[in-house]
Amino acid sequence: MRHKLLFPFFIFLIVALPICSKDFVLTSGQTVVIACSPSEELVVRTALEMLGRDIQTVLSSTTQANEKTGEIVIGTVGQSELISRTGIDVSALKGKKQAFLLSVSPEGKLIVVGSDKHGTAYGILEISRLLGVSPWEWWADVTPEKKKLFKLSSKFQSLQAPSVEYRGIFINDEDWGLMPWSSRTYEPSKVKGEIGPRTNERIFELLLRLRANTYWPAMHECTLPFFLTKGNREAAKKYGIFIGASHCEPMACSAAGEWKRRGEGAYDYVNNAPAVYKFWEDRVKEVADQEILYTLGMRGVHDGKMQGAKTVEEQKAVIDRVFADQRGLIEKYVDKDVTKVPQVFIPYKEVLDIYHAGLQVPDDVTLMWCDDNYGYIRHFPTAKECARKGGNGVYYHVSYWGRPHDHLWLSTMSPYLIFQQMKLAYDRDIQKMWILNVGDIKPAEYQIELFMDMAWNIEAVASEGVTSHLKHWLERELGALCAKAVLPVMQEHYRLAHIRKPEFMGNTREEEKDPVYRVVKDLPWSEKEINGRLQAYDKLSEAVERAASKIPSGRQSAYFELVKYPVQAATQMNRKLLYAQLARHGKADWEKSDLAYDSIVVLTKQYNSLEDGKWNRMMDFQPRKLHVFNRVERKTATSPMMKERVAIYKWNGLDGKNIPNGKNTLNARKGTSAICEGLGYESKATGIDKGDALMFSFDNRKTDSVEVDIRLLPNHPVGGDQLRFSISLDDAEPEVISYETKGRSEEWKENVLRNQAIRTVRLPISGKKSHKLVIKALDEGVILDQVMLYMPSPIGE
Repeated sequence: MRHKLLFPFFIFLIVALPICSKDFVLTSGQTVVIACSPSEELVVRTALEMLGRDIQTVLSSTTQANEKTGEIVIGTVGQSELISRTGIDVSALKGKKQAFLLSVSPEGKLIVVGSDKHGTAYGILEISRLLGVSPWEWWADVTPEKKKLFKLSSKFQSLQAPSVEYRGIFINDEDWGLMPWSSRTYEPSKVKGEIGPRTNERIFELLLRLRANTYWPAMHECTLPFFLTKGNREAAKKYGIFIGASHCEPMACSAAGEWKRRGEGAYDYVNNAPAVYKFWEDRVKEVADQEILYTLGMRGVHDGKMQGAKTVEEQKAVIDRVFADQRGLIEKYVDKDVTKVPQVFIPYKEVLDIYHAGLQVPDDVTLMWCDDNYGYIRHFPTAKECARKGGNGVYYHVSYWGRPHDHLWLSTMSPYLIFQQMKLAYDRDIQKMWILNVGDIKPAEYQIELFMDMAWNIEAVASEGVTSHLKHWLERELGALCAKAVLPVMQEHYRLAHIRKPEFMGNTREEEKDPVYRVVKDLPWSEKEINGRLQAYDKLSEAVERAASKIPSGRQSAYFELVKYPVQAATQMNRKLLYAQLARHGKADWEKSDLAYDSIVVLTKQYNSLEDGKWNRMMDFQPRKLHVFNRVERKTATSPMMKERVAIYKWNGLDGKNIPNGKNTLNARKGTSAICEGLGYESKATGIDKGDALMFSFDNRKTDSVEVDIRLLPNHPVGGDQLRFSISLDDAEPEVISYETKGRSEEWKENVLRNQAIRTVRLPISGKKSHKLVIKALDEGVILDQVMLYMPSPIGE
């Protein structure tokens, strides 16, 4: 009788006990079976090939395809029956584009589900990230570490979707890096200036690993256009890349390189419209089945004004016709519902004036705004522009050819500036398309990844902060020990370059009529400032040498590319030009300048010889052969060196006490404009919200007045067309000061070369024991870097 009662009791225990979920485990040397339907799109199969290589590299394991089951199960919602068989809940992917879900099943299988083909591809390559494979494993020689075991917890789950729909890069000014490297080293070609499919596949693989999806190909006259190069179209399809184009390349046509090959007569829609129309039509017919982001509008053949129309009104009338004809071509050859085809209009340079003159852009077309080529976004969408169906995008530079001076060599754009401007852009509804002008890709690796990480998950980067993001990037690329030593080095490297980029150290300018601008001359710095900067760079160079001992095996080339070359080349550029400045005044030996030039030459040769010549011709320390890159000519100064002016008080923006809405109470800084981590000459700039103020206190001085330098970030208006603050001393009537710049004014040129907008005021002072200086933001976007207080200069000085 007792035995009969025990039997159902044991049955109850078996049913009641929870099923034990298994971890997902891969071991070195095992065959990894991957289940994926053969009906999946090409980009999914491409990602699978990449994952297979990564598993082989990290675990020394092979992969095997299976249509029904495996350790890894992959599928796209609505495309694969494999996912429905797993029983996994995919409702979180509903309505999301390019999203993916990774989850470990109770059986210990890793399930990868994408909301569409791009989402599935990104989900597959998320496994590579988890394995420890850097997106830069090929492009920066970050050799993946071998592992004996890879495990994900039974509770592991990752749901991800992009913050920005179209995310990508623009290869530009490729004459001294990517083009000669591709056509003569990596993919030798008998065709002059060819960047072929083998190179583009490497670029597209990088984009896929970075979770990017858009590419603007190189378009200079020295380069054979993308669509005229056999195999490029197919490479883009293989990697699921949308091909777009810059502001002067409408309808997937690179006018700079193609008009002389395919066009007839003048590239002029006023006097030669039929030929131009046919030029566009032929291309649209050719690429109708390709994923294209069509750029609308028209400029000159290259980066110049439209031909045939002189006034703004004439240009506006032409673009109205152009819009109708271009959209007609899309409707005829691509999709009868033209609103389903992604299109963009880029009001760049003079085209912005045409737009402001009342140009009506079709509502479904994305408006893409631009920075001023030096990292400061010129326009943020109005409420009306935010309400448009097409949304808003941004075209941003970390590399640039043009006035007042190129920055094509070392890619020293402050990551903190990139974050501040792009976060502000996102918060102001620029969320449809982000394109980064990266020059030749190298050496802009970190800026590219920061930009793409923000475009993928902006809240994650904002929560982490730039310093932490940089730290984690260095840890992944160079190992934790090396990263710890190098993080402060890179922060200081970017800070010093923010004050003055290496390319700007000769105090020269480009594209100016007066030849005096091409002569290397003194910077407006005192001997003390120069020596302080030289010492700061010497410390960086020494720290780079010390940290070399901490580099993991297989990462030596990566360290040289990502840290040593950019930091030490910047150091030597500063030494070359600052020692020359001292030598002109008899305060240093010219040999120090010459030795620095020689060091740059040696460093660059070393770069181009890395990995048995893999990067030969990629790095050129003299892009455009500008005077600033030469050995400095030995001359004697004809005017004295600038004398140091000592401030009696000096504050950074963060030193000020916040006064919200004019009330004399302290308050935590708020608002997106105040997000300024790491920005400024001493990395302590801060935003001031509109209506708020910062107060700076100081003791009495025996003087009837003081001079105040207010030094701000030289950004552009955020709302409206003004950028103003007020300043007052001891509750006196505030003085209103405006500092926005227009076009390429002389003031704007000085501002972007030194990364500060400066206003100087003279204020009367009473005999009080203490004083309060108050700076109040009257518009959105005021970012205060430094405040300097001086005794007044004698009259005549």
